[in-house]
Amino acid sequence: MRSSVVTLALTLAVGTMTGAERTFDFGATEPGKLPNGMAAFVAGEGGPADWQIVLDEVTTELAPISPLAKTINRRAVLAQVSKLKVDERFPVAYFANDRYGDFTFRTRFKLVDGAGEQIAGVAFRLQDEKNFYVARANALDGNVRFYKFVNGERTAPVGNDLKVTKGEWHELEVQCTGNRIQVRLDGKEAIPPLNDNSFAAGKLGFITKSDAVSYFADAKVTYRPLVTLAETILNATLEDQPRLLNLRIFGKRRSDSGLMLLAAKNPAEVGKAASDLEKKVVAENQVYVGKTKREFLVTAPLRDRNGEAIGVAQFSLKPFAGQTEANAAARVEVMLGEMQKRVGSADSLAED
Repeated sequence: MRSSVVTLALTLAVGTMTGAERTFDFGATEPGKLPNGMAAFVAGEGGPADWQIVLDEVTTELAPISPLAKTINRRAVLAQVSKLKVDERFPVAYFANDRYGDFTFRTRFKLVDGAGEQIAGVAFRLQDEKNFYVARANALDGNVRFYKFVNGERTAPVGNDLKVTKGEWHELEVQCTGNRIQVRLDGKEAIPPLNDNSFAAGKLGFITKSDAVSYFADAKVTYRPLVTLAETILNATLEDQPRLLNLRIFGKRRSDSGLMLLAAKNPAEVGKAASDLEKKVVAENQVYVGKTKREFLVTAPLRDRNGEAIGVAQFSLKPFAGQTEANAAARVEVMLGEMQKRVGSADSLAED
């Protein structure tokens, strides 16, 4: 299913550090609206921002083959167009549905207007409205800076003085690998590589400041897909227990969502809603064992450190001569104990 903002492409990138690629399509949204899949807020002080799609002339990224070829196209771009002049006002628009750990995010930007500020940048590894990193370019002061918001407080910026022209399209690139952060402007290193451990993963978006009117286009991220704790537990268990016919882990993606399949030996099953059996196991916090000619199916609660059932592990065991439901449950109990050593809370099963 294609959303109006996300995913023209999701491909495997062979031989790269990241592994997948996603392009954000602004052309599917009507002018005057914020694309579906995006959300906005203002960090710091001041009133709401006005993020919307506008039409603008955008230069082509690649040099034309023929001198007669068009080098400028009029198309949809994302814009922040409000002009509220408040110094510590930081409008942010971000992609609300996906989180990234290691990634390279590229976007083109144009600084259009602003009496007090002419700033455009990237907000990344965004946790919430008070915790995220920023890399941004400033045309009035001629610099590129990095800083972060931690619990709503902005740290002192670091960076270099660089010429950034108003009214022209530039490219800003942010690359995160572990705790290493690199920032490039128009393909060149803008800030020496930084190391920061505040945020390991988060969402991506755009940021401006004060009354800056800024446009963004051609946003694309290449990334290594995050692995949830449920997937990590499942893979470790299957490595230790290769004779398991099947293994499924159920949990909740959010505290208000229903029980669903988070990880499975067959990845195609992931995302299915839990059956009444799995729901019963969580509700009663006890193990259920079933038997067919082909398997013993042991469905057991995954418990947190307090002994509360916060998920379900379902084991499919190949029967052997003389095996009973009791010793099938005993086999699973050992595996379950190892799995539960990694579990902290209900939310953690769906987190990386």
